[in-house]
Amino acid sequence: MRVLLTNDDGIHAPGLAAMEKRLRVLGDLTVAAPSTEQSGVGHAITFLTPLTAKEVFDGDQPRGWAVDGSPADSVKLGVAEFCPTRPSLVVSGINGGLNAGINVLYSGTVAAAVEGAFFGITSIAVSLEWDDHANFARAAEIALDVIRELLASDPPAGSLFNVNIPTAALTGTPEVRVVPMSIARYGEAFERRIDPRGRSYYWATNDPPPPPSPLESDITALAAGAVTVTPLHFDLTRREMLPDLAQRSWKVQPGS
Repeated sequence: MRVLLTNDDGIHAPGLAAMEKRLRVLGDLTVAAPSTEQSGVGHAITFLTPLTAKEVFDGDQPRGWAVDGSPADSVKLGVAEFCPTRPSLVVSGINGGLNAGINVLYSGTVAAAVEGAFFGITSIAVSLEWDDHANFARAAEIALDVIRELLASDPPAGSLFNVNIPTAALTGTPEVRVVPMSIARYGEAFERRIDPRGRSYYWATNDPPPPPSPLESDITALAAGAVTVTPLHFDLTRREMLPDLAQRSWKVQPGS
C-alpha cells in the first residue's frame, strides 16, 4: 500500500512527524505538506501563480516535500508528481486542534482529505484536541488503530472520513463513536483591540461555545471524551429539493 501523508500545520509540525512514524507500518509513505502553517484556509488552491516545492531531509535521509501552497495543493502535487505510484490512502494530520462541527468547512486538514477523495482515493483527516503539551505520539497510536479499522471495513474508493481525538481519550482504553457532524453555529464573536496607532483590529474567538443538544454529534461525543469517526461527502447537492424545483415553470425574460 502507498500512503500519502499531509497536513495543514506545516511540514515541521509535531503531529505530522508522529503520524508519519506510525503510518510507515502500512506500506510505502510519501509526505507532501505545506511549507508553513495553513490552518483555516479551507479548500483554497493556488491557481494564478506557480507552485514551488522543496524536498526536505531528516539528516541525509529524504523525508518529504514542503509545498509553498495550501493543504489541497500539497495533495494535488503529492498524487500527481511526488508519489511514484498512485496512493491508495491519503491521511491528513495529526492536526493540533479539533476539527468538528462547522469547523470542518473551514479546516485545511479536512480539505486536504477532501482533495484526496476528489482523486477517488480513500482519505482520512485526523485531529487532536489542542493542548500546549499535546501527546501526539499517543494520538498517532489511536489514529493508526482507527485507520486500520476503517480500511478493514472495505470502504468504497474515494471514501472520506473525519477522525477527532479528545485529550481525555489519550489515557486508558478510548471509546470510539461513529457520529454525524454537528451543524450548530458557534464561535462567531470577535475581540476588538486597538493598535499603537489607534486603529481597530479584531481577533476571532471561540465564543459563544456550541449550544447544548440532546442529539449526538461529533461535538457532544468529543465532550464526553470519545474518539469520533464521521463519514463525510463533498457532494453539496440538496437532493430532496431537486424534484420540486425541476417541476417549476422558470420564467426568464429573453434578452434584447
